[in-house]
Formats: sequence, C-alpha cells, structure tokens
Amino acid sequence: MMETSLQYLLFLPAALTVSPSRSQFFKGDSVSLSCEEDNSSAGWTVRRNTTRRTRTQCGDGWGIPAGSTCNISYLFTLDSGVYWCEWREGAASSSIQLTVTGGSVILQSPVLPVMEGDDVTLSCHTKTAPSNLPAAFYKDGSLIRTEPAGHMTLHHVTSSDEGLYRCSISAHGESPSSRISVSVKPSTTAPTTFLFPSPSSHPSPPYLLLSLPFIIVVVLLVLVLMVRRSVQRKSEATT
Repeated sequence: MMETSLQYLLFLPAALTVSPSRSQFFKGDSVSLSCEEDNSSAGWTVRRNTTRRTRTQCGDGWGIPAGSTCNISYLFTLDSGVYWCEWREGAASSSIQLTVTGGSVILQSPVLPVMEGDDVTLSCHTKTAPSNLPAAFYKDGSLIRTEPAGHMTLHHVTSSDEGLYRCSISAHGESPSSRISVSVKPSTTAPTTFLFPSPSSHPSPPYLLLSLPFIIVVVLLVLVLMVRRSVQRKSEATT
C-alpha cells in the first residue's frame, strides 16, 4: 500500500489522447482513446459520462479495451459525452468532450486546450463532399467570417478567443458546437526552490535545487517503509 502511494506521488497523471485527433465525429466513424503516461500506462482505464450512464469504463457495454487503450469501431450519437482516464488508485486525467452527430457537417477543432499565443486552425468538413468547400464560422452564435476553402485560422489566441465554435456549409448543413479553451503559458519566473547552503561562492549544482515539499514527502515515505520493513523482519525472526 505504501509502495503504491509512493508510486502515485512520483508519477504524473496520464493524458487522454484521441485518434483521429478531433472532438467531433460522424455517426459510423471509429475512434481510439488512449491513456498515455511517461512512466507506464499500466493501471489506467478510459471512462465516460453520457446522457444514459455515468462513470462507465471501456468494455462495460461500449468500446473494446486493449491495455490502456479503448477502441470504438462504430460511433453512435449516444456515444457523445465526457471521456477521461482513471487510475486504479483514483487519480484522473483531464476530461475531454466528444460529440457524435447524425448530420452531414462537423467542425474539426483541437481536442485539448490550446496554448496562449499559438495559432489554431478550424476546418469544416462534410461526410461525403470535398473538404475545401466554402464555410461560415461562428463563435458563441455570432458569425465570424466565411472562408472560401473551409479553413479558418485564429492567430495568436488569447483568453478572448475562448468560446463555442461551429461552422456551416451551404446546402449541407451546420456542425454541432465545440468549445475551445485557451491555457495561459507557464510563467518564466523560476519557481520557489530549496537551496542547500554552499561553502563556496560558486553556484550550486542543479541537483541541489529541489522542491522542499517534495523532499519532505519522499523522506517521510521512505522512513515509514524502512520502519515497516524493520518491524516485519523482527516479527519474522521471533517466529
């Protein structure tokens, strides 16, 4: 139990990736959802909330699990919902919204929040016609502009670009709405660190710059493990 807690503290949460990378799908499309984590994806499962059921995991009436990946070979409109990765110990990734439409137009937009200052391209697609048809793009219900090739780029996005976006193609219809979120770029200011005193005037080596709370937690966990193992060994010796 203690070893698992230490592993939980040292590992970063998994991220849910979507392939193909988009938030809207046509009915009948297929999608692959994967929990990706730097150290190991073992123990992570894909879960979802839909209008019918909540907190169901892949394989429980939907999707085919393959390790930490969930494959859906045929999407229905009822597969629309919120998806996320969850570890067996309770940790969870950020969630994403997937929309499955029975219509003939979708908006291709980023699945995850975009970074402030980046360029974002939105594309309007039909199910059968070419993807370069003229399309009108809307934000929060208001027309932004019409693009002749069905693609619109938002340059150097800021928080003011957040909102619900959709598109429409003449004689084909309009897409559902998808939210675009903008994340603030991390500050370039160095985080607060614990610096061990150095007897010389030279800068301390990088390995001495450590986070004080992290050191305290790891040391305490190691001490608890050592005490626990010592007690177990003494009890085995007496028996």
